[in-house]
Amino acid sequence: MMISQISQPRLKGYHFPRSIISYAVWAYHRFALSLRDVEDLLAERGILVSYETIRAWVGKFGAQIAKQVRVARRQPSDKWHLDEVVIMIRGVKHWL
Repeated sequence: MMISQISQPRLKGYHFPRSIISYAVWAYHRFALSLRDVEDLLAERGILVSYETIRAWVGKFGAQIAKQVRVARRQPSDKWHLDEVVIMIRGVKHWL
């Protein structure tokens, strides 16, 4: 899930709304994308922004959003669920 939004739509001194900035930085950190990949992602949604601008956003807001991404991920536990697979080899069933 993406970062929750604060009531004001734009950050002071920034051309793009807070939602676009947070989405770009979130995608960069959440999926380990390159800056140019994030630029392409936004361009597919009709938002034209350069990778250099995204780099500046990541530098300014990256640590804060990356922390939220890490907190939102599920922590590994001591329970693991494995699937059972049955295969036939020369007419004999084998369970993996």
